[in-house]
Amino acid sequence: MGLFLPDCRPLLIGSLPLTDHQEAIEQIFAATPEIPLWPQLPVHPREGMLRQFVGGMPGLMERGGKIFVDPTTENFAEEILGFYEEYLLVTEGGAALEESRFVLHQEDAPGFSSFLRHATTRRGSLYALKGQSTGPVTFATSLADNEGRAIFYNDQLRDAAVKLLALKARWQARMMGEILPRPIVFFDEPGLAGLGSSAFITVTPEIISICLDEVFSGVREEGGLTGIHVCANTEWPVLFASGVDIISYDAYGFFDKLILYPEELNTFLARGGILASGIVPTAEESIDRETADTLVDIWFDQCRQLENLGIVAETVYAQSLITPSCGTGTISRTYADRVLELTREVSEKIRSRFLRVTGP
Repeated sequence: MGLFLPDCRPLLIGSLPLTDHQEAIEQIFAATPEIPLWPQLPVHPREGMLRQFVGGMPGLMERGGKIFVDPTTENFAEEILGFYEEYLLVTEGGAALEESRFVLHQEDAPGFSSFLRHATTRRGSLYALKGQSTGPVTFATSLADNEGRAIFYNDQLRDAAVKLLALKARWQARMMGEILPRPIVFFDEPGLAGLGSSAFITVTPEIISICLDEVFSGVREEGGLTGIHVCANTEWPVLFASGVDIISYDAYGFFDKLILYPEELNTFLARGGILASGIVPTAEESIDRETADTLVDIWFDQCRQLENLGIVAETVYAQSLITPSCGTGTISRTYADRVLELTREVSEKIRSRFLRVTGP
């Protein structure tokens, strides 16, 4: 199919501050009609970053409204064995992925099935479909065991968590791929903002690479594209080296940090990588301060800075998406509506202005 060239089309980051999934879907398709995504509505407890994807994890327990993994129970050995047996059956073709523990059930992701139905009716106008998952590092550093220790530091539990997310992402990609080839799945990794800090001193680039490689492989098995979303600063060379197809970042707040690595950035774009430019802020004071025109000006200034690094403007344009800097699930409905409106408007203005300047 050749390179995926989004040409600064608009894209969203998943969460919205709504309660009704159908309303959310309609709003998503209005703002991003060519590359819509399925909605996550964290006002519903089951749609939080951990809870939405944790189903099927061996040793999973809940106490006092808190979920955790307990590997000390008498039936844990049986549970972990059953998990790996099912994983092997699915990955080796002995069992159907669609009938396994690795699907996102309706009660955990009610927006997904409605999204698929809506996308089917709009198939002719779509460029791609996007899904999302909590990333493996964030998931495994946020989910604790019975002693309150992150499961990331338990090799067996971390491995099970990564395999769980890999197949849940693969299932998403398969379902979307039945509607449109080359589905996109983002792995949301706010936890990667902690890289380099004392709290993450033992989280090495090598372990991160292993985790990301495995979840990416699940999407690629279905012909999909992979993305990583980090809404703060991080160790960008680790992401550039990960082999990911799309890097989604807060261009409004952290563009200056990203371009500190010109060699890695050039290599990433040269291999067809996509920058999901989070140029639309999601902090309320910044939303109040900016307009579509001011954000377009910021984007073109950033484009010029990338040109100074040896990246031609046409490449920046062709290999960019225009997104909010983060999801909108934690801001008010009024501000979230404005973010979606700005995302659509900024994309339209960039595309019109770029083609007017560079066209014949």
